[in-house]
Amino acid sequence: MVETNEIICVACPKGCMLQVKHDGNDVVEVIGAGCQRGKDYTICELQDPRRMVASTVKVKGGLHPLVPVYTDQGFPKPLIPQLAKKLREVEVPAPVKINQVVLENALGTGINIIASRDMPEGN
Repeated sequence: MVETNEIICVACPKGCMLQVKHDGNDVVEVIGAGCQRGKDYTICELQDPRRMVASTVKVKGGLHPLVPVYTDQGFPKPLIPQLAKKLREVEVPAPVKINQVVLENALGTGINIIASRDMPEGN
């Protein structure tokens, strides 16, 4: 059975309102896309939704107890709660450098968790 949903595209600054006709995960038609990226975004959003994730991890011996981190690419949306749980278990030794890989291949996805700032050793 074909359903129609509305999605706001965030692939570019236009923010097109898309009408998506789909049968489960199979996209039948995308109406209102101002560019090809809108169509690609819609298909990805239905078949494999991903989000950038920002969080913190513990730092042992750092100036502060936590360092901010982020995923180096969109992370599968259904796995985000498992990722959050895993990040609570991670502890890295100070010093931490910006763009340092804090967790490689998170949950076997091939996506790395990266430090988003330097964290020097504490006094």
